[in-house]
Amino acid sequence: MKGYRLAGTKGTLREPMSCDLTCCMRSTRHLAILLLVGACAGAAAAQSRAAPPSGAAAAPALDPTRFEADIRAFEVADRASPPPLGGVVFIGSSSIQAWRTLAADFPGVPVLNRGFGGSTLADVVYYADRILLPYRPRLVVLYAGDNDLALGRTPERVLGDYRALVARLRAARPGALVAFVAIKPSPARRIYIDRVREANRLIRTEIARDSLQVYVDVFTPMLDASGQPRPELFVADSLHLTRAGYLLWRALLAPVVH
Repeated sequence: MKGYRLAGTKGTLREPMSCDLTCCMRSTRHLAILLLVGACAGAAAAQSRAAPPSGAAAAPALDPTRFEADIRAFEVADRASPPPLGGVVFIGSSSIQAWRTLAADFPGVPVLNRGFGGSTLADVVYYADRILLPYRPRLVVLYAGDNDLALGRTPERVLGDYRALVARLRAARPGALVAFVAIKPSPARRIYIDRVREANRLIRTEIARDSLQVYVDVFTPMLDASGQPRPELFVADSLHLTRAGYLLWRALLAPVVH
């Protein structure tokens, strides 16, 4: 680059940068900005793909000890009147808890209701050592996963927790049977219907590999001819079952619960 001297000065000043060099530097800066914006957009898109569907909350980390009072109540009842060992334990969330006619619906079968409302599959796993394994069940009837999906947990997470429960049972009772009651199509939770279908599909596939596990499909019979949940099977909250709903479940479980 050429230099020139001003009168009365000792140093040599350089010519201003040419337009070509200036434009090049500006273009480089613009390119860097564009790359940064693109990277941020890509990260945002990836985060959006990982987020739960519209209307679904992100899965919170819930403390299972929130059910400690319920579990202690079961333990108190067991001490007061020890249930028979080697029977059929119904366990899971409120759809099990609210099945008040369980013993009458399966006469002659030693059934035990250990449902606790609002629970997830992870909660059932957490308390299995206290309200499942001590009864040495020959059959476990499980309804859970409904609340999990409503909390934003993925079908894959539901499958993982189901596997964990089966593994816990297998370690203590290798020959025990497990009957998984499919997650129902509740009208109040229509927004999660695709996740319900996927969770049911994953667990059904898992169960098909093991002769000691049974998948009880209540999902399909609870739909009408147009593929919508049958309203007569649900109480006013469009989530829990009417007597007609439990009669349907009883009929579907009858070949397994005996």
